[in-house]
Amino acid sequence: MKTIEERKAYLVKRRAELDEKLHEIDDELESHNARDWEELAVQRETDEVLEGMGISGMAEIRAIDAALERIKEGSYGICVKCGEDISQERLDVLPYAPLCKTCAGATKK
Repeated sequence: MKTIEERKAYLVKRRAELDEKLHEIDDELESHNARDWEELAVQRETDEVLEGMGISGMAEIRAIDAALERIKEGSYGICVKCGEDISQERLDVLPYAPLCKTCAGATKK
């Protein structure tokens, strides 16, 4: 079983990795300025993929920030919906999970 400090360290590290990756994506998107149509079409496809990765990365950063705030407040590992403990197994897979398995399953329906 991981401690809160181990989980916090992981979250901080993951956030830094995502932040670096998002800056790389921004730099890549800004560097595109093709001259011919064929190259421009390829760059547009690449841009769509990069933008999707950026959106996903930003969402993960927001989830990590929320988890770090819950750690700070002392409510990490407690479901924000029902107040029950979030299983260690779930936190192992998704360390920034705000919901227990039951509540997460209920929101998908």
